[in-house]
Amino acid sequence: MDLNVDWRASLALTGTVCKYLALAMLVPLWTALVYGEDLWVFAATIVLTVAVGVALERLDPDPDLGGREATLLVAIVWFAVAVIGAIPYVLAGWGTESTLAHPINALFESMSGFTTTGATVMGDISFEQHSRALLMWRQLTQWLGGMGIIVLMVAILPELAINGSQLLQAEAPGPELQKLTPKIAETARALWLIYFGFTVVYVALLYGLHLAGVAPNMDFYNAVAHGFTTLPTGGFSPEANSIAAFSASVQWVVIPFMIVAGTNFALFWVMLDRDWRALVRDTEFRAYTGAIVALTAVVTVALYLGTSPPLGSLGGVTDGVVENSLRQGAFQVTSLLTSTGYATSNFVEWGPAGEMTLLIAMFVGGSAGSTGGGIKVIRWVIALKAVRRELVTSAHPDAVTPVRLRNRIVDENAVRGVLVFTFLYLFVFAIATLLITLDAARIGYTLTGYEAISASIATLGNIGPGFGSLGPFGSYLQFPWTSKLLMVFLMWFGRLEIIPVLLVFTGSFWNR
Repeated sequence: MDLNVDWRASLALTGTVCKYLALAMLVPLWTALVYGEDLWVFAATIVLTVAVGVALERLDPDPDLGGREATLLVAIVWFAVAVIGAIPYVLAGWGTESTLAHPINALFESMSGFTTTGATVMGDISFEQHSRALLMWRQLTQWLGGMGIIVLMVAILPELAINGSQLLQAEAPGPELQKLTPKIAETARALWLIYFGFTVVYVALLYGLHLAGVAPNMDFYNAVAHGFTTLPTGGFSPEANSIAAFSASVQWVVIPFMIVAGTNFALFWVMLDRDWRALVRDTEFRAYTGAIVALTAVVTVALYLGTSPPLGSLGGVTDGVVENSLRQGAFQVTSLLTSTGYATSNFVEWGPAGEMTLLIAMFVGGSAGSTGGGIKVIRWVIALKAVRRELVTSAHPDAVTPVRLRNRIVDENAVRGVLVFTFLYLFVFAIATLLITLDAARIGYTLTGYEAISASIATLGNIGPGFGSLGPFGSYLQFPWTSKLLMVFLMWFGRLEIIPVLLVFTGSFWNR
């Protein structure tokens, strides 16, 4: 069969990415040296990763990427790094009763990390069960995946910068990629610089709370660990109780940085470069913050009223304190809307009103160009404008009403693309929910419809926690290995927004 894709070029550059991933492993290796734990695990993984990278590079010494090769590269890289990232989990758990010693569990945890999903199969997240080096690797995978591995590679590798626009378009979240500078490599560096800058500021603030005595358990390790998982909207925490393990002061600091992480990072560059009002004038940002405020108001009221008779089912969650209700409501809405997945309390106990509002937040998603998952706010804005146009033209058939965004007419192909993606997203979500339900029934595992729905949207939307047994302090360990493997694919699909991955499985992609 005459293929129209130079797969050797894509695999060769995948090898280059793997070699650079080995450099990132120096962070947990250094942590292992400091704490004297799992040193051999990361030393062996680095050697193996470099060997695989060199072997793949030899498939094509002078790779040349076209449009299809770029799409294939992005799809392969994201799965390959998840496979490599699983190796330390398997090695660390070898010969023990660790759940991560099972390859499927390790792959689930690794894919959840790199795609910044935050779902976990760790039964016990503690320093007694896992080394600080392994947990630091778990955190670091989210930071690497947050802004995008391909974005990072385009920023530092000249051979990828040539086809950088195609690569970034395949990886970037949202329907559009905003070019910030004349050269795409400079755009990639600008995005990573902003991302790195926010991370440094955030870590400094968290550790500052520790030094001030208001967050005694937010030591430097925890500050860095949470810096690696907040800006990428990942949600992994080395603490079993997530952000609930820390003081109210820490929780108030986390909220604005989750909002930052769910914002289009290009807007921050524009603000710094030439227009400080770009943020407040942006249609998507206004819709994004409006959704957070509206949903927070609903949850806050539900929490506050729920502590008073006769709605006492929520008693003890906020104790009828306005600040506590507002903080918990704002935190959890922001966390799930941006797909971060942190928690300050067990929101599965918040009752139907609270749970339904949080489920709605899961479907909203962050902004295009952010590290957030989900459908994305910009798509909802365009879809709602398209619906409004249909209503207008139904009443006035001769009216010409283009969809406008940011005072510009949105191309009809873009509108159609948004509607197709949204339908495809909801279709995949529905099919996955059905498969998860049937698979649970196959082994006799009792799974409620609400849990199946939340498992599907939490993995496809890269959100992490769900409802019921999948709540913020639960795990996905109880699912059969077949469902876990399905969820691995859902996380992969969700991070690359479905189409680039589906495309490589079609015959038309490969044939001339």
